Amino acid sequence: MSDDAKKSARTVTLTRHATSVAARQAVGVVTIVHPPELARRIELRRDGLTLGRESEDPECALDHATVSRRHLAISWDGRSHAHVVADLESRNGSWLDGSALSSARSAVRDGAVLRVGGVVAVYEKVALAAESVDDAALGEIIAGESAAMRRLRRQIVQAAGDPSPALITGPTGAGKEHVARALHRLSGRDGPWVAVNVAELSPQLAESQLFGHVRGAFTGAAQAQTGLFRAAEGGTIFLDEIGELSLELQPKLLRVIQEREVRPVGATRAEPFDARIVAATQRDLVADVEADRFRRDLWARLSLWELVVPPLSARRADILGWVTRLHARWCSERGRPVEPLAWTAEAVEALLLADFPDNLRGLDRVVHRLAVEQAAAPITRETIEGLVGKRGAGEGEAAQAVVRRAPPADAAELSIVLEREGGVMAAARWYGCDRRQVYRWMDAFGLRGGPAG
Repeated sequence: MSDDAKKSARTVTLTRHATSVAARQAVGVVTIVHPPELARRIELRRDGLTLGRESEDPECALDHATVSRRHLAISWDGRSHAHVVADLESRNGSWLDGSALSSARSAVRDGAVLRVGGVVAVYEKVALAAESVDDAALGEIIAGESAAMRRLRRQIVQAAGDPSPALITGPTGAGKEHVARALHRLSGRDGPWVAVNVAELSPQLAESQLFGHVRGAFTGAAQAQTGLFRAAEGGTIFLDEIGELSLELQPKLLRVIQEREVRPVGATRAEPFDARIVAATQRDLVADVEADRFRRDLWARLSLWELVVPPLSARRADILGWVTRLHARWCSERGRPVEPLAWTAEAVEALLLADFPDNLRGLDRVVHRLAVEQAAAPITRETIEGLVGKRGAGEGEAAQAVVRRAPPADAAELSIVLEREGGVMAAARWYGCDRRQVYRWMDAFGLRGGPAG
């Protein structure tokens, strides 16, 4: 055989091997959330699978009276880099985001809700990189089995042991303080946890409250005060709502971060301190920097680690689990026995498709109403729609456009999103961020000639 023939044969062999490896890689996951006895995660690869009572794969077998022997097909469309689904002429039907499916293939978006007869599941895309870490202990602090929360837990593990400042962003009620506490718990620091809501600091006394003061520094300063930064010595100081910090105090905080020392009000000498600084905000600090409402140098210092807490709409697979936890807490606080809430599949579907602008706080309100008013009968779709509103035609697409998702885990994930969505602007809409953020990710991953890492 000639050298060219050998090279050609080797290329074909390597191509086949790469194709085989790609087919075995998990590129999606279906999480069964209802009924609870069928709850599981099913990894999706590019070779497809069939959900039904008599599926060849035991993981895909759904032993439920409403599910047909072969009910729903899930396959990979290589041209669109997306999974597609089709009903297999099932007896009780299949639904995608509340719309009935036919035998024609329909593309599935990230976070889509599937109903297979009376079984409800959530579909999620996953990065080609390793999706999870050994986080059993962390799962007790940062709950959730959705792809977004597994990704966030991996980032927490990476950032926890580093002394650099960390910035946690995300919408109201998403759980930013829970993430900050997880960073502290895993940091290995044995000092205190000191939480400060920056928005609640007195404008006149904020500097003293943060950095301390000496006796006689101002009227009423009868005694010297240590200040919150030095009170966190050996531990973590959590600056919640950092976006509300006044422009006057921002350069002083920047100096504290850079020099690792604070100068109490009225003092002539700075005092060193050793505390991890973790900040959080629901504001878009990048936009605030561009509008001169937040100092660029301070933002750069605070965001050496940046963790994005996704909204509830980006982790639908976790919603029923949160309902269970919130309901158990509601019962415990009132000394009542915890009796699990009963659901119809249609009610679960409506709950998962609902918009929760207040995220976990909004879900907590729903649980409170259900706990107060729910009788012995299963919760119905009408009950849920009465609490959260009915999802009208086109609302899913509109809601999808404003969802803030977790940042891409690696270059492969970002490349797939850029290709699938059709460019930077579309990828920015998909991630729910400014296009400049997408360009920064591209630079970080070396996707447009910028520095990698």
